[in-house]
Order: sequence, then structure tokens, then C-alpha cells
Amino acid sequence: MAADSNSEYTLDSVRKALERQEDTIIFNLIDRAKFPLNSHTYEQHYATIASILNFLFRNTEAIQAKAGRYKSPEENPFFPEYLPKSVVPDYPFSKILHPGAASVNINKSIWALYFQQLLPLLVASGDDGNYAQTAAADLSLLQAISRRIHYGKFVAEAKFRESPKDYEPLICAQDKEGLMKLLTSERVEEMVKKRVEKKAMVFGQSVSLERDDDDKTNYKVNPSLVYRLYDKWVIPLTKEVEVQYLLRRLD
Repeated sequence: MAADSNSEYTLDSVRKALERQEDTIIFNLIDRAKFPLNSHTYEQHYATIASILNFLFRNTEAIQAKAGRYKSPEENPFFPEYLPKSVVPDYPFSKILHPGAASVNINKSIWALYFQQLLPLLVASGDDGNYAQTAAADLSLLQAISRRIHYGKFVAEAKFRESPKDYEPLICAQDKEGLMKLLTSERVEEMVKKRVEKKAMVFGQSVSLERDDDDKTNYKVNPSLVYRLYDKWVIPLTKEVEVQYLLRRLD
């Protein structure tokens, strides 16, 4: 939302941004799936560092923070406690979100779900020694998923602006369940899940000139897993971000 003006900011524009992010997530899923689990990537003290993943993640976030990445309201770090100050001038991002948005960060939950639930379903067991490449793929995928989930702040703001009178009583009452119910559109959610599943079919096909047309299509990432990713994790966590944001909206 860097250059968008408030006059152009609508729920439709937010949904288009979310749709573009789907492509990034699917391509990053494909990129991570080409490596096996490579468990040494995550082992504490496998090398002379805490773990290869944590070493790469923290140092990458630190460099990106210096370059100004986390000044964008769309970005949320996984390790904010380790970030140095930016060395680049501030960019005049549109002031779309309420200041309380800065305190909404659920990356710890995203991190846990990714390694405990998603990764075992996404990759094959095994070890090919490409630990740094594996960690880099994890980093890109986690950042893409985090960006999409935390975009719930923009979704919530757009929904609030469309019908503030519906939201204000629930916010004043700090009614989390009421807000969740008001935010939920099962029709839209099902459309999103079916769309990402179809995209995974298109983007993830293994193409071969020698394959007969009647052969069963092989996918680099199971499309049903992408559907499940959105169904079980991405959409519910996005709505959790929306609720957390709205609870602060009238502060």
C-alpha cells in the first residue's frame, strides 16, 4: 500500500493485493518443496551457531531492517528484538492503518505452525546437505506467509471504514467473538481456497515433452495442501490479526 492514497483504498483494492500475494506464496512453496526436510538446518549447535536457520533468519532480518524493510506497514519481523535501526531515509507511506497496528504481530504463532504442522506435510524426509539453501527457502516462504496474514490489518481497516457503525459497538465491548462473526464471509473464504488450489495446479505442473496427454499430472506441490494451508492456517490467522487490530481501532 506504499503509494496508494486513502481515496483509492477500498476492500476491493485490498482483496486484489491479497490475490497477488497468493502467487508469491505458491511459488515459495514450490521452491521449498524441492528440498527434503534437511533436519540439520534446524538443529541447535549442529554448527558453531544456534542453528543454521536462526543464524540466517536473524542476520537477514537485521540487514533488511537496516535497508528499511520494516518501516513498511506491510512488513512484520520474526525477531524484532534483534533489529538494528534503519540507515535509509523514511518513505512517506500512506497513513492508512491506526497506530495500534504496530503492536499486532503474531509471527511466533506462524513460526510454530509452520515447523510443527505445515513443513512435515510439504517436504519429503531425507537429507541432501543443502542446509543454507533450505533455510533461505524457509525464510522466503515464512516472510510471504507472514505478509499475507498480517495484511489482515488492511482488511480490517477497509471493513471498518465500510461500516463503522456495525463495528464500533463490538469494539467498545471488546467482543472478540462478535467481531470474528462479523468479519467472516464463508463464501469469500471458499472462493479464495478454491482459487489457490487451482493456481497450485497451474503453477506446479511438472512439464515433460515425453509425457503422453493421458498420463496423470504430477505436481511439485500437492494442490490440496495449498487449499489446506489457506483453510487451516492462513485464513484463520488472518482473521485473528483482523480481530486484534480492530480491538485497538478506537484507542
